[in-house]
Amino acid sequence: MLDTAKALIKSAGKKLGLSSAQIDQLLAIDKEHQFEIKLDDGKVLPAYRVQHNNQRGPYKGGIRFHHEIDFDEVRALAILMTMKTAALDLPLGGAKGGVVVNPRELNDAALEQISREYVRYLKDHIGPTKDIPAPDVNTNPVIIDWMVDEYSVLTGDKTRASFTGKSVEKGGSLGRNAATGRGGAIALNALLKHNGIAEKELTYAVQGFGNVGSFFATVAAVDHPNWKLVATTDSNGGVYNPLGLDPKKLAEFKDKGGRFVEYKGEKQISNEELIGLDVDILVLAALGDAVTEANDKHVKAKYIIELANGPVNESAYSHLNKRGVIILPDIIANAGGVVVSYLEWVQNTKHEHWSEDKVNTELNKYMTKAMNELTKITEENKVSLTEAAFMLAIKRLLEV
Repeated sequence: MLDTAKALIKSAGKKLGLSSAQIDQLLAIDKEHQFEIKLDDGKVLPAYRVQHNNQRGPYKGGIRFHHEIDFDEVRALAILMTMKTAALDLPLGGAKGGVVVNPRELNDAALEQISREYVRYLKDHIGPTKDIPAPDVNTNPVIIDWMVDEYSVLTGDKTRASFTGKSVEKGGSLGRNAATGRGGAIALNALLKHNGIAEKELTYAVQGFGNVGSFFATVAAVDHPNWKLVATTDSNGGVYNPLGLDPKKLAEFKDKGGRFVEYKGEKQISNEELIGLDVDILVLAALGDAVTEANDKHVKAKYIIELANGPVNESAYSHLNKRGVIILPDIIANAGGVVVSYLEWVQNTKHEHWSEDKVNTELNKYMTKAMNELTKITEENKVSLTEAAFMLAIKRLLEV
């Protein structure tokens, strides 16, 4: 993922006429924090926070708890977050954090200890005007509430603007849970509208029916009934029905702890089989490097939307681009989460609490504006959407 992120920035920078020194400056990381969290049972967990760039405002980026995360992945995600906030024209920078742990193996007491220890180590480097973390893979409002509480105890801060993604009762924003999926649906619709096919009957498959993928599908079912979900997967497997699946029923099944390998009444499908389905749109909402040179030849979709971070690697991107597959890049497609995180931070700093309608209206404005700028750059420069997204972000960073 790090190699892919760097390659995309270098390519966009060269198209903008930047020197090697200017490109190196864009890639340079401001600060890296690598430390260990020791649990009461003796386990020692590697932990990271990478603060890439704060030219446009405080560092911003999630914290993920995952057993396969490494320092390079966190670096890549921090760089991508800088690009994302710049592309969306948010007054924020880019950062990312993580702890190497499988939360499914821990009880709540251990998760709370990890959350609080993470903040204790970083308390002097984060805060409402420095670095504003948020939830990411395997973290949630409960974990963020623990972190906010710890930061408040350590620093005396009462604004709750130190983190976003909190529970609504503790300063979180309405609309936050659905924001990334909803933002993806807004962005895709803007692209399809630009290409004149928004009202056509279209089929799509979702790899990763977690928080993001499920909200994308349930929002699409209401706002875009002409989009038909025909397949979806989780980490264990998935279901397929060419006649269509009901996103709401699937979401309810997952909310009750169900796994698709146990779902009755539909054909079972693997993640790899889903990649090769003959659908109009492939929604990648799982983890990075889902499509690589090993499987890109199987992709039949005309459009790919990157709701995960870095789900298409550099080689696959090049192959798919040459084949004419249109890829809606992650730094725009999945930016709904950081947009509403920013709106949550604004609400906290102003001591306000907005309605969900107001939050969604603001989200729609940011996503639509970014998509309009993206398609304009694509047409003016004869480049792909991915290159255009990075060009847009870099232009904004150079303006600062």
